[in-house]
Amino acid sequence: MTGHGDRTGGDRTGGARGWREAARAALYGPGGFYRRPEGPAGHFRTSVHASPLFANAVSRLLCRVDAALDRPSDLTFVDMAAGRGELAARVLAELPPEVALRTRVCAVEVADRPAGLPERIEWLDEPPPGVRGLLFANEWLDNVPVDVAETDEDGVPRRVLVHADGTEVPGEPVDGEDAAWLERWWPLPPEEGLRAEIGLPRDRAWAGAVASLDRGLAVAVDYAHTAGARPPFGTLTGFREGREVPPVPDGCRDLTAHVALDACLLPGGRLLTQREALRALGATGSRPPLALASSDPAGYVRALASAGEAAELTATGGLGDFTWLLQPVGVPDPLAP
Repeated sequence: MTGHGDRTGGDRTGGARGWREAARAALYGPGGFYRRPEGPAGHFRTSVHASPLFANAVSRLLCRVDAALDRPSDLTFVDMAAGRGELAARVLAELPPEVALRTRVCAVEVADRPAGLPERIEWLDEPPPGVRGLLFANEWLDNVPVDVAETDEDGVPRRVLVHADGTEVPGEPVDGEDAAWLERWWPLPPEEGLRAEIGLPRDRAWAGAVASLDRGLAVAVDYAHTAGARPPFGTLTGFREGREVPPVPDGCRDLTAHVALDACLLPGGRLLTQREALRALGATGSRPPLALASSDPAGYVRALASAGEAAELTATGGLGDFTWLLQPVGVPDPLAP
C-alpha cells in the first residue's frame, strides 16, 4: 500500500473507504461504469462477444436442462449481469422454435434497458423467483465488489482503504465474518504486503441467485482460483477501452478481481474449465475434413471459421481457462460424463 500514514494517532484515512464500498459506487452508482451508454462491450471483450458459438452452446445447455425438467411449459432462461442483453438475445435466436415458444427470457442488469432488444426479453434488476430452467451468470461474480486485505509489518491482515484517485491506506484489522472467511478460504501468511480479496459477498450473491431456482441449473463463468493456488498479491485490476489499467474507483473503468469459486460452491455443485464445458456442448475447435474443401468449398470455409472461433473460446491461456461453476437444483448435472 502507498501512503501508509501515521499509526500513532489522528485520522489516518483522510476520507478513504473500503474497496467494496468504493467499487460499488464506481461501478453501480449514479453515473457508474455499468450505467455508461457504451456498456461493458465498449471496454472489454467476453466470450459472448468473441463468437456466436458461445450463445449456441448456452442454448444447447438450456435444451438439456429443458429435457431434464421434462419440457415444462414455463421454461425460463435468466441471463445474470446481462450487459446490453447480447447473450439473452442470441440464446433466444439459437433455440429450436418449439423450445423458444415456451421459454421466458429474463435479462438481469442494473443499467437501463437498451434500445432494440427483442420485446419478449424481460429486463429486470434481480432474478425472478421460482425459476424452472437455466440461470447463467457470465462474468458477473468478478464484478460483485469485495474488500481487500493486506498484511502489515506485524503480520496482521488489515482492510485496505482507497481514495478516489486510487491511493491506498491501511484500515483496521479484518475481523468478524470477514476474518473467518479469510481463515477458511484464503489464509494470509504473516509476511508483510501479501493480499487477498474477501469473497464473502460473492458467496452470498451466488447463494441468493441459486435460491431463485425452483428446479434447474445455475452456472457461473469467471476467471477464478481455488485453494492451494491463490495469488499472493490478489488480482484486483481495472479495464478501460480494451486495456488493463490500474484499479481506480473513478467510474470510468471496470473494476474486477478473480473469483474464489470453490468458496461459492454449494452442495452438489462442481467446477470445470470452459474448455471442458464447451467441448461437452459440441464446441470442439476441430478443423473440418480437408475433403470438404473439394466437395463444398463454401461449407469448408464456414466450418473452418467456426473451428477457429471454437478454438479461441477453448484456448489454453485464454478464454478456455475460465472456470464454470455448475450448480444443479433438483435435476441431474446436464454435463455429467
